[in-house]
This record gives sequence, C-alpha cells and structure tokens, in this order.
Amino acid sequence: MTETSIDYAAVYQALPGMVAVLTADLVFADVNEAYVRGTGRSREQLVGRYVFDVFPGNPDNPDSTGMRNLQASLLRVLSTGERDTMPLQRYDVEDLERPGEWEERYWSPVNTPVTGSDGKVELIVHRVEEVTELIRARGRGWGDQGRVLEAELYSRARELQELNNRLRQAHAREREVALALQEAMLPARRQTGDHRAAVRYRPAVGSLNVCGDWYDLVDLVGGHRIGVSVGDVVGHGLAAAGVMGQLRSALTAASRVADGPAQALNVVGRYANVVDGAESATAVATFVDFDRHTITYSSAGHPPPVLVHRDGRVEFLDRATDPPLDARPDPTPRPEAATTFEPGATLVLYTDGLIERRREDIDAGLLRLAEALRRHRTQDPETLADIVLLELLPPGGATDDTALVVVRL
Repeated sequence: MTETSIDYAAVYQALPGMVAVLTADLVFADVNEAYVRGTGRSREQLVGRYVFDVFPGNPDNPDSTGMRNLQASLLRVLSTGERDTMPLQRYDVEDLERPGEWEERYWSPVNTPVTGSDGKVELIVHRVEEVTELIRARGRGWGDQGRVLEAELYSRARELQELNNRLRQAHAREREVALALQEAMLPARRQTGDHRAAVRYRPAVGSLNVCGDWYDLVDLVGGHRIGVSVGDVVGHGLAAAGVMGQLRSALTAASRVADGPAQALNVVGRYANVVDGAESATAVATFVDFDRHTITYSSAGHPPPVLVHRDGRVEFLDRATDPPLDARPDPTPRPEAATTFEPGATLVLYTDGLIERRREDIDAGLLRLAEALRRHRTQDPETLADIVLLELLPPGGATDDTALVVVRL
C-alpha cells in the first residue's frame, strides 16, 4: 500500500465547522471557509487583525458577554497551555453595512493551544459551533420542539460552565498550596556575612499553575565562602514544587562537601536520574571566595550568571556550560571555570522567566539584563533586584516563573 500525500491546508479549508488560527497576540493568522461564511467577514477583513477589533463587544447590550468571556478563555489558554471549552455564548456581531446595528448570535467555542518546541503556546486553534438557529427555533414557530431544544442546550451549557468553574477552583487551590510549599522551602533574604544579598521569586501572572524555579544561598566550609545557585524544574503545580525542593536540598548538601560547583552538580545530576519529574531540570552553581576574590562556577543547562564589575563592565559566566542535570545516566565530570572580582562588584543569578520572551532571541533578553545591571549597579541589592524585575518583566507580568538572586561582593 502506497502512502498518500495529504494536503492538510485543503483539509483545513474544507472543514464544515468554523475554525480560526490565532497568534499568541490574539491576531487572526488564518481562517477556513466556514469561518468566513459563518461570520460574514472576508479573509481580508480577518487575517492579520486583532480578534476583538473585528468582533468587539456590543456596548449597548449588557447581556452580550461573549467578548469578555472569549477574551478570558484565550488568556487562560495562553497562560496554562491547556484547552478551554466554553459554554454557550451570546456574541452580538455588528452589521458591516449598518454600523451601530448588532445581530444576536449564539456560539459555542473551543480554544486549543499549539505549543512550540519550548513548550510555550505559539498559536490557538479557535473552533466555533454556530447554534444561533437552535436558539431562534422557538421564534420561527417550532413551538414545543424549539423550547425543548433551547432548554437542553442551556442546561448542557450550564453543566459545562459549572465543570469549568470547578476545574479552575481546583487548579487555584493547587497553585496556593504549591506557592506555600515553595515559600516554605526557599530561603528568605539574608545577610551573607558582611555582604548583602537580595532574593526574589515571582510566579507567572495569570497562570493556574506555579512552576519549579528555585534559588539557594549556603555558607561553605573552609574560609569566607558562600555558595549561590538557582535552578528550574520542568512542569507545574505541586509535583514541580516537590521536585524543586528535592533538587535544591540535594545541591545544598552537596555544595557543603564538594570540592567545587562542578562536583556538586555531578552529585545532583546522578540524583536527578532517579527522581521522577526531574527530567530536563537545569541549575547553575557558583562558589564565591571572599578571601581570594574568586568565583568558581558550573552550569547544567542554565542561563549564565552575570558578574557586574564596579567599573560597569558586565561579564557573563558562560565558560562552563553543560547539559541539564539528568542528561547523562552515568555523568562524566562537568566543566568548571573561575573568574576574579574586586570588592563592590555584583553577582546576579536568575531563571529564564526573567529574560525569555515569545518570538524573541534569548540574546535580546540577555542584553536587556546586562544593560539594566550596568546602569543601576551602584544601587543596593534590594533596590537593584526590584529595578531589574520592573524593567525586564512585561507590564502585565511574565508567563513564566522568575527567580532572582543579587549578591554584593
């Protein structure tokens, strides 16, 4: 049997149901023919335009809540990466030939995320079932049959809405527990001997799940030394928070007895191979020696720490990078590098939520971080940490968790 090449673009256009593809900015990327017919808009009036510019809410009818509900659903999909099935919606549509006049429509939408290789939502498949005719049945003289259909449709819509509400409440409770668990396991801001350190943790805004970002500061044996580390566990919710706690505790213990950060990460890497949920977890560890004015570091798949010198020179500690913690069942020794600093320099560790943005190369985020640290390097660590978060995180909050550690050396 020979394979048949399938033209999926043609299949998409031939679908009998209304389907649109939206970008992460909620702009129409494509629509099928059924969507064009069902909405009464041409492709030119749809593709490339913001969805709520094409279909705004009816300002004259408070019962027409479709626009607000659809917007909330799409934002949930973007923040959670999960499909959202909406109950029946009344969505009034403005008549293009008679501006200011609105047609009463009833749609039942389903919004499904399409993720990229990084796991983040890149597109949303927006499918709409047109049920206006069923709702209008009684008005067209269907009598009892129309009333039965309308009652059944609304009943099922209420059941679906109640189920969605319960699921969101369950996710919200899990988020609260996960946040409480993280706060209990992550160390508070602290004074590191004569040196000040600031720590920050920001959960993703609007997300129903908290992730597994973490940080740690630990006093090391022998001389005036500390260990500073950050890490990131793939996943969400209580499971990710639990794995985060295990890996952070393991690295804390390993750092106290290891010869250097590479050896500490080697130990944690072997441990990560037997911890469910630690797949692809990343971490970076630094050992700061205040007597010798040196920083020794090693990275397991994590963005590089930043050393900001007193003269404004910014140094990315990127000469000892290796794959994530669990990448090798029998890990070989990880690389390790060292650099020097003068008193008054600043060491900054962070997770990718601080620098990564959709549709943007990571180098742009690193440059943004470097410039913010260079300009504000004379601020005390607490103030500097707040400024960095303010300047680098989006105004509405990041879609990924962010951990940040700032240490004045």
